[in-house]
Amino acid sequence: MRVPSAERAIATDGDTDTGPKDDRSTRRSGGIALRLAFSVGAGWLLFLSFPPRTLWFLAPVAIALLTVVLRGRSLRAGFGFGYAAGLGFFVPLLPWVGAYVGPTPWLVLASIEALAFGVFGVLAVSVSRAPPSPVWIAGAWVTAEALRSRVPFGGFPWGRLAFGQADSPLLPLTAIAGAPGLSFVTALTGTLLAWSLTRPYSVRRQAWAEGGAAIVLVFVSAFVVSSSEVTPDEVVTATVVQGNVPRLGLDFNAQRRAVLDNHVARTEQLAADVVAGRVARPRLVIWPENASDIDPLVNRDAADRLDRAARSIGAPLLVGTVLEGEAGASINSVMVWDPTDGPGQQHIKRQLVPFGEYLPLRSIVRAVSSYADAAGNFIAGNGNGVVDLNGIRLAVATCYEVAFDDLVTESVKAGATVIAVPTNNATFGRTEMTFQQLAMSRVRAVEHGRTVLIAATSGVSAIVTPAGVVRQQSEIFTAQALTDEIAVRSDLTLATRVGSVPEIALSVIVLSLATAPLFTAACRFRRGRRTKT
Repeated sequence: MRVPSAERAIATDGDTDTGPKDDRSTRRSGGIALRLAFSVGAGWLLFLSFPPRTLWFLAPVAIALLTVVLRGRSLRAGFGFGYAAGLGFFVPLLPWVGAYVGPTPWLVLASIEALAFGVFGVLAVSVSRAPPSPVWIAGAWVTAEALRSRVPFGGFPWGRLAFGQADSPLLPLTAIAGAPGLSFVTALTGTLLAWSLTRPYSVRRQAWAEGGAAIVLVFVSAFVVSSSEVTPDEVVTATVVQGNVPRLGLDFNAQRRAVLDNHVARTEQLAADVVAGRVARPRLVIWPENASDIDPLVNRDAADRLDRAARSIGAPLLVGTVLEGEAGASINSVMVWDPTDGPGQQHIKRQLVPFGEYLPLRSIVRAVSSYADAAGNFIAGNGNGVVDLNGIRLAVATCYEVAFDDLVTESVKAGATVIAVPTNNATFGRTEMTFQQLAMSRVRAVEHGRTVLIAATSGVSAIVTPAGVVRQQSEIFTAQALTDEIAVRSDLTLATRVGSVPEIALSVIVLSLATAPLFTAACRFRRGRRTKT
């Protein structure tokens, strides 16, 4: 049998070597080092597929390479090679975490999140003997993503495979299968590629034909979905206001009044443009997260400025503000501010950033590090994330919350017809983070068939159609107001209706297949012991 070059290049272990023991050991070590290099390379390729680059097609190649590396390995090797790929992905993906606090949080988070890739390696090795293996290995990828999106501390979904596919022709499938489904199809494309490459030469042509047919079928399905049009319930004018910040870094919060004044000034300029007939009067006006870090419920001066801004534009504002809670705690709120009645409905951020907005295990961390005294002390909210803004029901996903499937799905099921993503990216500087968040928002737009309005303090703000197309996008660190007509829709996509059920079902199947050999071995061991006794 001819061994494909990709497989031959990383063949290791020297199991059939009959030469001296030192030679076998040297070859084995060299083979392991080469597999580690290919694993890190697979993670790097996956990173390159993410925004701001539009190299989405590298993701299936990365999955294919990692799948070939894992072929025929032990469970321990599967974890090790998977973990190496995770480091190759997360280390370059997450440097924005340490933009102003140093490399330690960035590297620690990358090291922890890479464990999910190690779990994928174990699962991929475990299910690789169950036909059809490409399906189950792709399912193993979804299972690993499902786990890291939920644990620990509520999970960290950043960098899911789907979130790098906003420019992929497969994006329309998200309306049917959700973000987990997009991850699955992307991973399946890669595992089918690996499977066809590692078949014997005599059947490789058939493998390519079968795998190619499956991929073509998926692309045709995506085209059919993207071609279908849904008539919106109504079309309204919306504006996202980006007031900008006076200085970068964590200390921009020390200039809270300047940030608020910037957003008031940009809204008043918008009002002047409306009066002059340069833009249409918006029905929806969205301000970013942290636009007013001065609590307007206790600070009359801040409330007066919000009143002034709302009256100038003649419409309620959706304002991101930090409220004072009990016992020194803070509340990350996005509230409706009416030009006549002032404060109204509000959404309190439900998914807080661990070690940023709150500190898990605070008493333990305080005992070993002074960081506990500097960490945030925000209180998480509850509810369904929906507020009424000038007669339009908005799903509010504050910044980090847009990465979580269940939060956005719950809001849309509760009747939201537009999705708002107020965010504050000023603390992360000029990094790739803001473009990665934009890509997530585009995936959410297609997943739920909703217009997404992204309002950022310093960029990138954007207006995204239900098809995931960016109609308008701001520059970074500029004061801008984006105004456009948007579709308001109340219909539910299939992905919204079924929610996380397919993801959970697939994960249960994969975990069952992965643990079945262990269960069988345990039963045989017990029977053997009974026979001996």
